[in-house]
This record gives sequence, C-alpha cells and structure tokens, in this order.
Amino acid sequence: MTQQISIQRSTGVGLVVVSAIVFSAAGIFTKGVSAGAWEILFWRGLAAAGFTLCYLAVRGILREEVRVFRGPSVAVAVLGAAGTAAFIPAFKLSSVANVSMIYAASPFLAAALAWIFIGERPGLKTLIASAVTCGGVAVIFWGSGVSGHLTGDLLALWMTLMMAGIMVIYRIWPDTPAGFPAAMSSLFLVPLGANFGDPLSVPLSEIGIALVFGLFFAVASVTLAEGARRLPPAQTALISTLEMPLAPLLAWVFLAEVPAVQTAIGGVVVCVAVLWSQREAA
Repeated sequence: MTQQISIQRSTGVGLVVVSAIVFSAAGIFTKGVSAGAWEILFWRGLAAAGFTLCYLAVRGILREEVRVFRGPSVAVAVLGAAGTAAFIPAFKLSSVANVSMIYAASPFLAAALAWIFIGERPGLKTLIASAVTCGGVAVIFWGSGVSGHLTGDLLALWMTLMMAGIMVIYRIWPDTPAGFPAAMSSLFLVPLGANFGDPLSVPLSEIGIALVFGLFFAVASVTLAEGARRLPPAQTALISTLEMPLAPLLAWVFLAEVPAVQTAIGGVVVCVAVLWSQREAA
C-alpha cells in the first residue's frame, strides 16, 4: 500500500510539473500577437476544445465523460472558464513576470479552501511556505501600483483563485473527469469572444499561433487536472508555481521583457518558498 501511494504521488508530481512547463509559455503566445484578448480567447478556445475532444475520442472515453458531466464537472468547467477569461487579458495589461508570480499565491488559496471545505489541514511547512509566498506576491502588488499594472495583476489574482478552486474540487471528487470539463471551459468562452471581439479580423498567421496555443493549453489543463487528483491541493499548487521562473525567462528571451525590481524581489521570495517546501515534502 505504501508503495502504491508513493507511485501515485510520483505520478501526480510528474503530471503537475509537465503542466507547469507548458503553462509557462502562455505569456509568449498572448503577448507575441497583436490580436486582442477576446480574439485570442475565441481561437484558443476553439483549438483547445477541439484538441481535447479528439484526445478523448481517440481514448474511447468521450461518451463516458459526457455522461457524467454534472455537479463537480460543471463546476470545474465554469471555474476554468472564469479563470481563463481573466488569464488572457491579465497578460495584456501586465507583465508576464507579474502574472506568473501572482499565480504563486495559489498554495495559500488552495490550502485555505481545502481547510474550509473538506477539513484538510495543511502541514506546518506548507503553511509557512504559503505565507512566505503571499509575502512575495504582496511585494509584486506594491510594485504594480507604481508601474500601472494593477488591473492586470488583479485579474491574475482572480485567475489564481479560480485555479485553486479547481484543485480543491479534484481533491474532494477525485473521480471527476479531467478532459471534457477542460474542453467545455474553453467552449464557454467562444461565444463571448465572438460577441466582444472580432476574431475574423485576426491575420491568418496569428490564428495559427492561437491554434498552437490552444494545443498547449489543452495539454496543460489535462495534465494539471490528472495530477491534482493524486495530490493534496496545496502541494499541487506549490508544484505548479514552478512555472514562475520559466515564464519570465521566456518573456525575456522572446519578448525582451525585463521584470520590475519589485517583481524580481517578490519572485525570489516565492521561488525560495516553493523550493524549500518541495525539498521538505520529498
């Protein structure tokens, strides 16, 4: 039994790490095109839903996931849509570094939600790491008031809360499907993107980038959900924040985006907390 639990945990860690690596490219896809947030949500949503549904069909589990699409599955889809609707414009209104580092507040939020709703009290080390992480995020918000990124950073915080909620749902109901809710969360945003944006005005080259973005997002969403059902919410959130140092690095390499001093300071604090907590959890 102990070996089975160890394998379960190792698999969960691996899946969440893959998700974090893939998610770290989101800022590049969003800020690397001239299309607006609603246009990106439209094309990315179509692609992500299409790729995910094809994946489920090939695996032969699409019909079953559609059949059980109720309760927790619907909640995951709604929270995912609400988070993504804030995620994309957050990148447009703030820096990649700010958005990715604010997401590091998810350990505190996930741990708090799990404690409130399922009585899963996090360990002392998780609480300490989460508190330190929040301190780092507070430094980032302090800098956002100076740089004019406050709106984008608040959207990033909302996205973080939605993702923490999804992690807790999978912890409460681990049998909740991962694929179909992810596909539906993308489809929910397609009519909104068509209504508030002008997706047909996007150049074909940028549509292609958005379609690739959709593929990346589909992979990241499914691997995160599959990993979340195998780990405590706070640990899932802490591991997923490993995208935090990768996203600013990619933004610097591809977009020449240099983080603000406060963002760099807050990011170092967050990084130390994440690495320390994972070393203790190993």
